[in-house]
Amino acid sequence: MAPTRILSKTLALLFTLAALFAPSALAAEGISPAKSLGGDKTTTATTSATKPNGTASSKEVLSIATVKPGNGTTVSGTIAWEVAVLAGSPSKVEFIVDGSGKFSDSSAPYNGTLDTTKLSNGSHTLSATAYGSRGVKATTSVTVKVANVEPEPEPTPEPEPEPTPEPGTSSPIYWGATIGTQLTGNQAPWDMTAVTKFEEETKKKVSLVQFFQPFANCNPGCSFYNFPTTPLENIRLHGSIPVLSWSSQSIPSSKSEPDFQLSDVISGRYDAYIREFATKAKAWGHPFFLRFNWEMNGKWFPWSEGVNGNQPGEFVTAWRHVHDIFSEVGTTNATWVWCPNIEWNGGSSLASQYPGDAYVDWTGIDGYNRGTNPTNPEGWKTFSQVYKPTYNTISTLASSKPMMIGEVASSEYGGSKAAWMKDMLARIPTEYQKIKALLYFDKYDSNMDWPLETSTSATTAFAEGIQSPAYVGNTFTSLSATKIQPLS
Repeated sequence: MAPTRILSKTLALLFTLAALFAPSALAAEGISPAKSLGGDKTTTATTSATKPNGTASSKEVLSIATVKPGNGTTVSGTIAWEVAVLAGSPSKVEFIVDGSGKFSDSSAPYNGTLDTTKLSNGSHTLSATAYGSRGVKATTSVTVKVANVEPEPEPTPEPEPEPTPEPGTSSPIYWGATIGTQLTGNQAPWDMTAVTKFEEETKKKVSLVQFFQPFANCNPGCSFYNFPTTPLENIRLHGSIPVLSWSSQSIPSSKSEPDFQLSDVISGRYDAYIREFATKAKAWGHPFFLRFNWEMNGKWFPWSEGVNGNQPGEFVTAWRHVHDIFSEVGTTNATWVWCPNIEWNGGSSLASQYPGDAYVDWTGIDGYNRGTNPTNPEGWKTFSQVYKPTYNTISTLASSKPMMIGEVASSEYGGSKAAWMKDMLARIPTEYQKIKALLYFDKYDSNMDWPLETSTSATTAFAEGIQSPAYVGNTFTSLSATKIQPLS
């Protein structure tokens, strides 16, 4: 064969092979084309993993797009919200409306429903963020126009209410809230105008402000959070007492966090971090409530026994270990709050989770009236139906300790949220004498309609009930740096 013909055939073969292998080469570089499903904005994220010997390993690619609703569409009622994964394998996808998280999904197809009747009419941004196994993130967003027609309200049959107790004599009660982003776009206490807005709605100053902080952020590498001096000081200067809910986990939060098992805390793996945290708390020198590893009797947090490889008995041992470090440092301005969830079928025994009177300053309870909210319907329950059984258990288990309601809220679904608020605020001072602190959960969470702002009637009822002299305002800027005592 002539040399020129051989050269020609060789070049043709090389071009064919290049065309065949080009997509594989792109994939090897961790690059995938952005694909639009309905005109949404997509991001493609790439990260490189590193082997223990320091050499580069494979790259992770994550790309997502919104399937529905379409960008620019007009929506009403309850709508389907779905995200497609174009590349990669996310561990979860978080769905966010106007910067506020609504719900998440950890398995394909990544979807859910959004009740747009809970949003104001007009333009809203629906975003979804996917989290990869190595810390990479990808985001997709669309803008929709909500246009709901106000229906004629149908009368909702309400359960027979318990008689509201007559005002009685009670010792004063601290009160406040966990305040989300729905008021100003940012959470308290990083944005103290959110506290001001909440106080304008309730027409009373808060004596408590709660916020949450884990040990670390592991997205993608782990960095540990310092003692939060600035937000604590923001609360103190407002005249309120900080409630720091501190957890031995990393974020993004998951029930499975192998690096943050209770055994890791017990073994001393995080002693240096805990000791530094306690030292800085002591140096700040002002009192605060420390609500450590709350709702331990549930199965939804990585510090609960029975999940994340945690064994029976390890919760108490881990609690005592952290408490002992604070004692060794001499941090006396932290008031330790042991706060389980209300008792439920499948939960751990409260007695088996109690660290003992020497390790607990206050007890607490978290409990919600979920009503018939379609996200997690449990049926409408009164405040006493939610709280009374667990209140009685803890009153016996830790009879000498004052009690705090760490999280409480009601849905609008299934009954009158306004009547529920009125009953709760009237009943606590008269029938629940051990409850000396109350924190309302004024925040959207997991697509539940907890904030007071879901209806004018609920906001008004809460504001009227909190005016009772039993609930005290913000007069605690100069509180002495010792354990916080119940008011008398």
